[in-house]
Amino acid sequence: MPIIKSAKKRVRVAAKKSVQNAKTKRTLREAIKAFQNSLKNGKKVSETQSSAQSAIDFAVKKGIISKNKAARKKSQLNTNAKAAGTTKSETKVAKKVVAKPAAKAAVKKTAPKAAAKKPTAKKATTKKK
Repeated sequence: MPIIKSAKKRVRVAAKKSVQNAKTKRTLREAIKAFQNSLKNGKKVSETQSSAQSAIDFAVKKGIISKNKAARKKSQLNTNAKAAGTTKSETKVAKKVVAKPAAKAAVKKTAPKAAAKKPTAKKATTKKK
């Protein structure tokens, strides 16, 4: 048991954080299991995939899992969804492509003016005799 005040506080903070981390891990596992169950049933696959991916992102944000592990898990989710014949891309909306106006291309570019050089003042050096 720590004696120093700051060490006691570190014990309290670590205990709180471990509870929060355990909750986040549990939520992540539950979301992934729910997605796997929805694949078996064939119901609400895109919704459960979305919630599982957001749970993965949240775990990365909190530092519970690494970015590479998150990318691997998301890839596995997508692979499983495609194998089942349902993908998340069904719910995506296509982006509109807007053409840029050509008015910017018509603007003339002028050469920058040459900077005038200042004459350098030299100090007169005298020799001491």
